[in-house]
Amino acid sequence: MELKWIILAIALLMYLFVIIFQDKKVWFTTAAAVILIALGMFCPGAVFKNGQVALNVAESSVWFPLAHTFAELINWNVLMIYVGAMTIAALFLYSKVPALIADAIVGSCRSTGVAVVMILALTGFISIFVENVATVLVMAPIAMSISKKLKINPVPFMIGLAVMSNLEGTATLVGDPPSMIFASYSGYTFNDFFIHQGKISIFFFIQAGLLVGCLFFYCFFAKYKDKSEVEKEPVISWIPFILLLAMIFGLAVISFFSDGLTYMSGCYVMALGILGLLWYIFSQKKNGQEVKELVFGLDWETIFFLMGIFVVVGAISEAGLLQNLADFMARATKGNVFAGFVLILLVSILISGFVDNVPYIIVMLPVAGNIAEQMNIKPELFMFALLIGSCLGGNLTPYGASANVVAMGILKDEGHPVNFGGFLKIAAPFTLLTTAAAAALLWVVWA
Repeated sequence: MELKWIILAIALLMYLFVIIFQDKKVWFTTAAAVILIALGMFCPGAVFKNGQVALNVAESSVWFPLAHTFAELINWNVLMIYVGAMTIAALFLYSKVPALIADAIVGSCRSTGVAVVMILALTGFISIFVENVATVLVMAPIAMSISKKLKINPVPFMIGLAVMSNLEGTATLVGDPPSMIFASYSGYTFNDFFIHQGKISIFFFIQAGLLVGCLFFYCFFAKYKDKSEVEKEPVISWIPFILLLAMIFGLAVISFFSDGLTYMSGCYVMALGILGLLWYIFSQKKNGQEVKELVFGLDWETIFFLMGIFVVVGAISEAGLLQNLADFMARATKGNVFAGFVLILLVSILISGFVDNVPYIIVMLPVAGNIAEQMNIKPELFMFALLIGSCLGGNLTPYGASANVVAMGILKDEGHPVNFGGFLKIAAPFTLLTTAAAAALLWVVWA
């Protein structure tokens, strides 16, 4: 048996266990990465064979797999951006600024129905820069407060918070791990998410989905004409908001002076995160236990999950399996560009509705690029379709994204449990409509 099929079997088993035991997914990705590294050390040059020299260790050396893993396969730039952005997001939520903005929206709208839709749009906007789960957690109290005062069913509101946060998390480089991974693979800067090669880019395609999503939820809430007020909370500090703006504009400036997503981006965001943490310690006079709770409350599971996935996908790629998959999909579409576009979009939606989109997009980005190359078209069309389908597809089921799981948990705690069918009734049409809108604009611009 060829070694590449053993590598494929290890990867498939890992994915199977990740799907079945999602709360233990880090253990399985780590185990798979360790097994592949050990296999590479046992068979030097057979598993990891990119032809480069990592940390002055030759490819034929027994130590090459370890050096290659830590020097090249694990994308430390993506990890630094994620950790730094998570820290700033946690402090932003602590500052109570998002709640203040939501209060202002509720007070300025002519009816509660309009206010609810505006809050959902605000949730999406916050999620452009803040991790999706954190966004849902900060907006959930507002949603529950309005629902209780008007004695309305909070289920559509809470599901709306989850799916809108997942939708807009795709729009910029710092919104979600898949966007960071896409940027790293494609060499995209922060600005390339807005304009690339003189054409509108992923940000605007997602906004097309946002407009359709707002219209969709307006149908649920337009009947609520009464005004409502939420209990207002004072802002603790504007410093985290300033750090958030510094991160956004800093990444935009770095994009002008760097070729692709360089380590400058990761170091900059990480430095801002550390600066925010120092502010939290000294200015807010937090003790060791409070600082520990904030730091350990960050999504470290995703960090270690990504590290394992980087290794597994690296082995899959260097074994030639991704090229095999690209060849198969190219043959299946018979060279038809539209068929390839639709196939990538639909497969991405279906898979991401049940499977974490991070490992999926890491595996499929080279595949989409290779298919585009074989069809002699620009890779953006297929890679954008992959990003849109895999990220928006997470809205399809309660298990497709962490934000969905959190929203369902809050509803259950509040005495409004939602089953799979109840979630699907709202989320499925939302997913199909928003994805169709984003994909249609993508096709018009890039086909």
